[in-house]
Amino acid sequence: MLMNQGVTLLRVERARRKLYQVQKKYGFLTHPKVIEQSKKLDHLLNHYQTCSSNQ
Repeated sequence: MLMNQGVTLLRVERARRKLYQVQKKYGFLTHPKVIEQSKKLDHLLNHYQTCSSNQ
């Protein structure tokens, strides 16, 4: 389980960096690309939270 959490955490950090890049590129938090990346990050954070609470 720890391995899965570690991988998920790395994916969260990667998705967070990409969100910052997309927001910087498009400039608006309401831009569809920014919203799409934000949803991806939310999904990963939810997955990480689920993994953490199942220990």
